[in-house]
Amino acid sequence: MSSLPTLLSPYTLLAMTTFTTAQIPTLTGRTVIVTGANSGIGRVAAGALAARGARVVLAARDLAKGQAAAAGMTGDVEVRRLDLADLASVRAFAEGCVGPIDLLINNAGLMIPPLGRTADGFELQFGTNHLGHFALTNLLLPQIQGRVVTVASSAHRAGKIDFADPNWERRPYRAFPAYAQSKLANLLFTAELHRRLAEVGSPVLATAAHPGLAATNLLGHLANDRSLRQRLQTTLVNRFAQSGDDGALPTLYAAVADVPGGSYAGPDGFFEGRGAPKLVGRSKAARDGNVARRLWTVSEELTGVTFPLAAQPTR
Repeated sequence: MSSLPTLLSPYTLLAMTTFTTAQIPTLTGRTVIVTGANSGIGRVAAGALAARGARVVLAARDLAKGQAAAAGMTGDVEVRRLDLADLASVRAFAEGCVGPIDLLINNAGLMIPPLGRTADGFELQFGTNHLGHFALTNLLLPQIQGRVVTVASSAHRAGKIDFADPNWERRPYRAFPAYAQSKLANLLFTAELHRRLAEVGSPVLATAAHPGLAATNLLGHLANDRSLRQRLQTTLVNRFAQSGDDGALPTLYAAVADVPGGSYAGPDGFFEGRGAPKLVGRSKAARDGNVARRLWTVSEELTGVTFPLAAQPTR
């Protein structure tokens, strides 16, 4: 089976045009895994890929919600349980994946919840948004043939990796800085994964994307009252944000457009809050190769999962 980038070679001009779901190529025979696909931009992205013929695995912590999401999709859709806040669940999910994987979308995430811990004791956002996906990607990497897309956020610009206390065990917890750290980690992970893949001669691409300001259920922690939360989301959509459908476009763009490894997609509008997807910049901290390599080493130590690929033999 050819790799996903080869399949997408006719789409070399996507970066010069306005990208829509109509430009997703036919994906019949391709296998896609989307984490957090039971809601938000993950659900939209999974549905769009399934509609183009891909076999899509919805990796969801809540199976009932995953089944409900799958029921609204057209095509070959499977739901499997994955709790990124539990490394045992991550390993079980990876062990249950058989055969080649053409596209992995690391989409699931938490945004500014109260202080919590994963099953392995990590701060909930760092553990779920970064470490869970780090472990999942490396466990699946021998089977991945096409692309790994990791969903980050503009909030990465406020992030700093605190290597002395990445899990907020020694200092008072602050939800937004913890979130920003996890999103910066997503981009550093993508950069280092891209470097490692290139170093061993792998055809797999690592890319990243952010949705801009998209009104999804990630906003749920901003208001406990359901009616207040709904009003907040409506106000954000109408005045500042874009819908979940539009927020998924940068992820899909990073997944199927002919973009280079290590690239980062986001909306083209004011402050990248909304608009059509394009390749965007990132903070100086997200471009620090030394920090990226150090974070990778720390992530391996915390998860017990290492980079599994060896250099490709020369001919």
